[in-house]
Amino acid sequence: MHIQIFNNYTANDRGSLIAMLQDVQEVYGYLPEEALQDVADFLGMPLSSVYGVATFYNQFRLTPLGKNVIRVCRGTACHVKNSANILFALESELGICAGETTRDKLFTLETVACIGACSIAPVINVNDEYYGRLEIKEIPKIIKKYQNEAKLEELASKEESV
Repeated sequence: MHIQIFNNYTANDRGSLIAMLQDVQEVYGYLPEEALQDVADFLGMPLSSVYGVATFYNQFRLTPLGKNVIRVCRGTACHVKNSANILFALESELGICAGETTRDKLFTLETVACIGACSIAPVINVNDEYYGRLEIKEIPKIIKKYQNEAKLEELASKEESV
């Protein structure tokens, strides 16, 4: 897969590093270590330099995202409406911290500066679904919904393979 990406670039052209990393992440959903080494070799750069760029910009991920990405708004309106407590409750429910993915790869928890839904603060979104005026007591139900969906999909795929 890397070779197809590399066809769009000139070897040893360090100026194309960010664009290459964006292309690699678009293919894999994150930046695998092997791909970072391949980019470094192709551009004639030390791996540490490529890694430095990949970790400097928050657009890049070094680990794959979970199936369901939960984004907690930390903007001013949400902050005032106690989004910190929402985040803490999600971390507790999932057993992970913001920026991490659950062991089963079902959830990734992220914070964002603003979701752009201030009128329904505090707000989170899970994939493309928004939950506004959120209360802590609603969090277990939201998590359970996505866990149940995953179980149903797993059962359906098992039935298809039979």
